[in-house]
Amino acid sequence: MARTALLLLPLLALAIPVAAQDRAIVEASEPESLAVTVYRDPNRGVGGAMNTNWPQGFAMISETRTVTLPPGESRIRFEGVAEGMVAVSAIVTGLPGGTIEKNRNADLLSPAALVNGSLGNRVTITRTNPASGEAASEDAIIRTRADGGLVLQTQEGFEAVRCSGLPERLTFDDVPDGLSAEPIFSIDTRDASGGTYTVTLSYLAWGFDWEASYVATLHEGRDPDDLRFDLTSWLTILNDNGQSFEDAELMAVAGTLNVTSDLQGLSDPPTARPLRLTCYPIGSTAAGSPVPRPGYPPPPPPPPPAMMARDTIMVTGARVENAMMESAAPMAVIAGEEQLGDLKLYRVPVPVDVNAQGLKQVAFLREENVEGELVYEAECTPWNWDEGAPRAARMVLETVNDEDHGLGVALPSGSVSVFERGPRTELLVAEENLRDYASGQDVELGLGHSSQVFAACNYAGDEDPRGSGARWMDARATLTNANPHRVTVRVELGSPARWRFQGLRERVRNGQRIIEVDVPANGTRTIKWKVGETSS
Repeated sequence: MARTALLLLPLLALAIPVAAQDRAIVEASEPESLAVTVYRDPNRGVGGAMNTNWPQGFAMISETRTVTLPPGESRIRFEGVAEGMVAVSAIVTGLPGGTIEKNRNADLLSPAALVNGSLGNRVTITRTNPASGEAASEDAIIRTRADGGLVLQTQEGFEAVRCSGLPERLTFDDVPDGLSAEPIFSIDTRDASGGTYTVTLSYLAWGFDWEASYVATLHEGRDPDDLRFDLTSWLTILNDNGQSFEDAELMAVAGTLNVTSDLQGLSDPPTARPLRLTCYPIGSTAAGSPVPRPGYPPPPPPPPPAMMARDTIMVTGARVENAMMESAAPMAVIAGEEQLGDLKLYRVPVPVDVNAQGLKQVAFLREENVEGELVYEAECTPWNWDEGAPRAARMVLETVNDEDHGLGVALPSGSVSVFERGPRTELLVAEENLRDYASGQDVELGLGHSSQVFAACNYAGDEDPRGSGARWMDARATLTNANPHRVTVRVELGSPARWRFQGLRERVRNGQRIIEVDVPANGTRTIKWKVGETSS
């Protein structure tokens, strides 16, 4: 009895891999629903533009498909997943038997893979006679792999392809098993009874990114104390993968995400290897080398590989339903804001196409008549006192991100273009970068330096106030305004941790002692104060 058991052990060991190889192959259906959530490049700071040639962000992709499983073990193939798929992150739900094993195909359908997969099999080679222009076909057998040359066996013997000087092409009867034009992810599962199931495949994919772009339009005839402007923002989604996601639910996540995994290294996209042909010796081993004859034109060069051109920006829109459908006037789709932990999620309310190698723009903010204020800033800290020459003041557009001022939504970081509305058209006045602003925060947008407002700062005493001990030194700032209206100039005096002041009603703002001064139209204003070091 013991001997019988010993004999059964090797038989069982042989039966296990055989069962694994005999699993039925099941093709999952095309995605019935798709959701694409795009995360920004976590290493891209404020002002950093997307790298459209090598995006460093990623996306969470969720696909719903249908599979019909036979009883027992089977292998499910999900064709058309993103080529930047991080396979270790993939999760499949909806299967009664769960997942036994996960696999990611390494090769895509390509000339080299097609030749290697057909090694020893029959193909059809077609040549064009340069004298008559007629094409003739015959059967051939592939005898070598695509490692620098391709040798066929025909009725005339062995010969290298494209070495005869004649136009040639190969025709394959079918695609070898395991090859596909699209990346494939597969799992092994087990179902005792078999049946049809709806499953969800979710995974991370490398090669995505997004950014926000803002357009602020200042109203004509602006009042510096009550400046009004319109603010429009767009989400620009980048998909650098070779796969499109049609009719997808599109979402974008804003905020700083902690990412510790090397998603680029884990993605390991499949390769499509080219077929490189070398010709030596020339001709057929059966017929010998052809004798060159004058008058024959050289064979045409192989066609260049098709370039994958990036799609132009596509603006998502929807048409007004019912009675307004006939007008064919587009209405912008606005992405809605949602909370995702401490992050913000923007969800597009209609299905959109996230095209391969393309950019997609979706509006997510449109606010009119936002209330703001235009402030001029000048720096008069002790480090600038020995200069005395007038310096242009900085222009800052300020508002509060709340409903009282016409906003009240999270503003993700991005670029801002500021236009001013005139009697005929809108003109660009500034470009700036915006950091992330939460709802309720004060928003500051730099507009560059003014050509109308200047400040000259110096000390009035005979000594440099720096290192002057306990003495109070006199300081003076002369502010000039060439505008036809009054302006407010915010003068920065210095850090309260280093300096103390007399003669001014200053306050602390952003770690600096400041004073705000009104300068009349086409006028000058001079302010004086005393300053001393706090350490004295």
